[in-house]
Amino acid sequence: MDEISEEDKLDRQLREAAPYLDDNGFTARVLHQLPAPRCTRRSFRGAILLGAALLASALAYVASDGGRFLIVAMARLAALPTLWFFVVVFGSGILVMTAGAVAAIAKASELQS
Repeated sequence: MDEISEEDKLDRQLREAAPYLDDNGFTARVLHQLPAPRCTRRSFRGAILLGAALLASALAYVASDGGRFLIVAMARLAALPTLWFFVVVFGSGILVMTAGAVAAIAKASELQS
């Protein structure tokens, strides 16, 4: 982020240092005579990525016996005593919050340096 502000400062200083030279409309005439930009070919990158993701999801579903492992995991969670369920949920929340705090601190120190 600091690099961007330094580039903005440099850009502003360069614009202020070099006064505009009047060219009697030469720049406008040249730009007007330039050919119109050609349409670039459409990229199918997004469609290919989406197709690959859907194919991988379908293969994972089939390989996991139709998502049976999810049903088994839900049944095991439902069979846990309520206290243990709350401990698991609380522990997961603490873990996610700690990971977020570490990421935020790392990003803040990266921005300061």
